[in-house]
Amino acid sequence: MIDLAPLQALVPGRFDTPAILKKLATASRQLAELKGVAATIPHQGILINTLGIQEAKDSSAIENIVTTHDELFKDEAAADDGASPATKEVLRYRQALWQGYQLVRETGLLTNNHILQVQAELECNHAGFRKLPGTALKNGMGEVVYTPPQHPEHITGLMDDLERFINDEAAFDADPLIKMALIHHQFESIHPFYDGNGRTGRIVNVLYLVKQGLLDIPVLYLSRYIVRTKPDYYRLLQEVRDRDSWEEWVMYMLTAVEETAAETIATIHAIRTTLLDVKHRIRSNYRFYSQDLINNLFTHPYTKIEFLQNDLKVSRLTATKYLDTLAADGLLEKRRIGRTNYYINTPLYAILTAPVMQRDSTT
Repeated sequence: MIDLAPLQALVPGRFDTPAILKKLATASRQLAELKGVAATIPHQGILINTLGIQEAKDSSAIENIVTTHDELFKDEAAADDGASPATKEVLRYRQALWQGYQLVRETGLLTNNHILQVQAELECNHAGFRKLPGTALKNGMGEVVYTPPQHPEHITGLMDDLERFINDEAAFDADPLIKMALIHHQFESIHPFYDGNGRTGRIVNVLYLVKQGLLDIPVLYLSRYIVRTKPDYYRLLQEVRDRDSWEEWVMYMLTAVEETAAETIATIHAIRTTLLDVKHRIRSNYRFYSQDLINNLFTHPYTKIEFLQNDLKVSRLTATKYLDTLAADGLLEKRRIGRTNYYINTPLYAILTAPVMQRDSTT
């Protein structure tokens, strides 16, 4: 097993292999297309909210935090203190992602302080970087397979090196997608926190792409790919530590970017098609049509009267009339859960809960 060292110790040229360069080209094209397709949704909050919830669910599932779409969408709308612990954790993930995105947008940087704030939001504590030894990573049989840095000074020093690697373009002359792969592995290997390392690391992935300008909003989420390929993910993480197999790890991450971007493009196309159809139907048939109404129905798969009141600046009576009319005509499904009426955008819900979408080869 090799000792953990700063990423700057790697030689960038080792990643200029024909296989990596070919995969990098296809992954970069898909990512650029995703950036363009995402921009076709005028109200960016639609994608940030809906795809963010999906990512939160998938990323948490990697850590065996399991909830359902219904619980997530309902409790996201309700801010329900009665939500299950798993649902609360997943919703905190989305909040942490949003907080990190705002910090990157405001500063143009992705710093250790930002990462600390993301993890604090996830875990509801401010424990910071690990200060006590004893952390070890085990396999499914309970065997220790990797012991991350144990001493606080070593952890802090490696995180400072990682911060420079992330933000100093001259520190390592490689494509940002290759650097993202290296950053993710290094972060997971430092394992700087007592809890939340995996989820924080997956948030760092997309925040880095936003910082680099490869995405305008955080919509490339690799967690679903990792869920599908979990054995390979953990095997390749470990082979870098045991055998210095960086090239195989980079190929895995580039493939994750390529396939996830293609799937997300298909999802956004489906959302846009559905949005335009609903928009046309409401505009043609109802005097109360407005763009704010459309934005509300597509930002919240489960909306409710209070949301519409706030977004449209109308009375409760008026908001209720709008939603009940749309439900009566079949554009929404009205469902009473407990003491609350929810109005479900069923076509949007179907898109977000469908199996992995494969992009139509004709598009």
